[in-house]
Amino acid sequence: TMRLQAPQFQALFTPGLRSVAELFEKKNYELRIAGGAVRDLLSGVTPQDIDFATTATPAEMKEMFTAAGVRLINNKGEKHGTITARLHEQNFEITTLRIDVVTDGRHAEVEFTTDWHKDAERRDLTVNSMFLGLDGTLYDFFNGYEDLKNKKIRFVGNAAERIQEDYLRILRYFRFYGRIAEKSGDHEPNTLQAIKENAKGLAGISGERIWVELKKILLGNHVNHLVQLMYELDIAQYIGLPLDGNLEEFARVTKNIQNLSPKPMTVLTSLFKGKDDVTNLDLRLKISKEEKNLGLFLVKHRQELTKASGSEPLRAYQDFLMDVSVLQIGSKINSFL
Repeated sequence: TMRLQAPQFQALFTPGLRSVAELFEKKNYELRIAGGAVRDLLSGVTPQDIDFATTATPAEMKEMFTAAGVRLINNKGEKHGTITARLHEQNFEITTLRIDVVTDGRHAEVEFTTDWHKDAERRDLTVNSMFLGLDGTLYDFFNGYEDLKNKKIRFVGNAAERIQEDYLRILRYFRFYGRIAEKSGDHEPNTLQAIKENAKGLAGISGERIWVELKKILLGNHVNHLVQLMYELDIAQYIGLPLDGNLEEFARVTKNIQNLSPKPMTVLTSLFKGKDDVTNLDLRLKISKEEKNLGLFLVKHRQELTKASGSEPLRAYQDFLMDVSVLQIGSKINSFL
């Protein structure tokens, strides 16, 4: 059994977490760190958000926290098993272990369980399916730690089944590939096959959820490889990308932006050939007004920049920059590169 004692892990033990741990221990409910935070800690990274999993039901948690005089906030997650408690100026999001009973590719009906293996089984990727006890013990049912060390991104169990539970997992696969994998093209053939066969399912996912994932993919590693793959696997058409995207220009731009910090929209616009492509993206993904304006500006003026001539070749760019605060100028300039 592996036991983590890294400084990032020790640093999590704030007065708030110590109090939470004490309450659960007193009632003999198991409490572990779950999902992404475990992956981050094993990678030597301090997690931004920490999710906890427990054998206690939401009702048992509410009773326990209320009896201890702990404030509970935001009861929206309760029907999915999540209780948020506030102790020592810190929020703790704790979710009961669960099994997906019915899934429709977007939402799941859940049933609570005390079986850690069953909960791990319903998670998307092996690197996200691990738990960490508060004593540092790693609980890893699907070789997630091995995959993390080898920089492999794999679905838990059967790829097609995991995707059909929530089609957004196709984009999550790409996002984590861009975050963890060392080189382009290191995919399991059956995973790519499962993605291709289920790509159409993305048509039923809301634009807002897709845009959140797509933005992260555009700012991660291997972005050129991953977007090319979206076209090869017939994903592009279901997520608002143009059918005849300019993949050559996209490859050129993604090469040029290394070590810069472009906006996701700047990167994506290099695929577009005209303003209709921006409009269609907006219709599908409900992008912000600022993102839409940036996309429209870039498709309108980039041709002019490449053949800039005349008395004031940069007039459009000067006007664009004058329109923003000094703090934003750096990111606006990156948009022209």
